[in-house]
Amino acid sequence: MQLASPFFLILLIIIPLLFIASGWLYKRTITPVVRFSDFNHGFAAGVQKMRQTFSVKALPMLKILRFIVLALLIVTLARPQLSQSREHQLAKGIDILLVLDISESMRAEDFEGANRIETAKLVINDFLAHRENDRIGLVVFAGESFTLCPLTLDYAVLVELLNDVKLGQLEDGTAIGDALATATHRLRVSQSKTKIVILLTDGENTAGSINPGAAASLAESSGIKVYTIGMGKEGGARIPYADMTFGKRYREVLTYLDEDTLKQIAQTTGGRYFRAIDTQSLKQIYAEIDRFEKTEFKTVNTVAHKELATYFLIPAVLLLGIEILLSNTVLRKIP
Repeated sequence: MQLASPFFLILLIIIPLLFIASGWLYKRTITPVVRFSDFNHGFAAGVQKMRQTFSVKALPMLKILRFIVLALLIVTLARPQLSQSREHQLAKGIDILLVLDISESMRAEDFEGANRIETAKLVINDFLAHRENDRIGLVVFAGESFTLCPLTLDYAVLVELLNDVKLGQLEDGTAIGDALATATHRLRVSQSKTKIVILLTDGENTAGSINPGAAASLAESSGIKVYTIGMGKEGGARIPYADMTFGKRYREVLTYLDEDTLKQIAQTTGGRYFRAIDTQSLKQIYAEIDRFEKTEFKTVNTVAHKELATYFLIPAVLLLGIEILLSNTVLRKIP
């Protein structure tokens, strides 16, 4: 508890002064004298032995009540308050668009027995689990691009849509420029101060109508930072296919990753390029991006004051009323 106007407490010194003054005045009061013609009959002694009534004994209570009322009124003027401090965190989230390659080459099984697309989905799920207060969307692409999930805070829906992604949903090819342009179109209208794209692919731009360099320039002009991830080992990868006779078979296919283009996109937009050759390196890449792009939190302290003066004023008024009532009824003095 604190006092908004503590200087009023100086007035409390009046109470002991009034108490001393009232005692001094009482002693100087002239006591009326009643003269009797004869004290031999013990009248004076009888008067001295008379028992005081309750009313007479209670008379000092009026003075005590006045002092209590005065003290309560002085504390009321000091405005006692109860302070409650609260801390709020205002989160300024960022907007993130995940751009995922779902071309046929993502079937390659060069990531600890799993194919590239399933590994990418697993790592992205882990990335999403560490984000808070950020709007995140998903763009998938092959020979064409498609916004699978617009920017959202509903990560459960986003994860569900991501897990349902399957290869072959789009025309085959690798339209990196179109995919980046689609993501830029989604982010350019965002009011967020931080807008980023995380583009993952395992190939080179072989489809689409937009050049990756032009798409990167458009992203840069819209204030969008692009992180590019090249996925896959050098020297080819095993891609499974269905054989009518022997079932699942593998063929060694040389997949070409255009690192120069991915580096150029990242450099143009102020991002970074990463190369993932196994599951662990891909996890480290997303973890590093997670450290780079953290949500900004602003802590705001608010202090709420609850006025307590009423809790002193009401008793003061009630006691004053009681004092007036008693002094004019049962404790009334007749001069």
